[in-house]
Amino acid sequence: MSKTLPPEYYQLLEDIQAVDFVLVELTLYLDTHPNDYDAIEQFNYCAKESRTLKNHFEKQFGPLMQYGRSYSNYPWDWGQTPWPWQV
Repeated sequence: MSKTLPPEYYQLLEDIQAVDFVLVELTLYLDTHPNDYDAIEQFNYCAKESRTLKNHFEKQFGPLMQYGRSYSNYPWDWGQTPWPWQV
């Protein structure tokens, strides 16, 4: 049986993906421009935003990442599907 997910689930995932994409691009840029203060500021802002969005997502819908990077609710909720990478 497939679980019905609210629109906010998909919107939060999309927001997380967008911010994380910016972080990847800024990482690549900063690898070649390590003294660009503005880019570092933008990177740090996006890193904080990414953590905030992920915390918000996990409080509502459960864990995003394994190996201790995400907490579990009680009872253990890793067995609940769909997982974010399945949608």
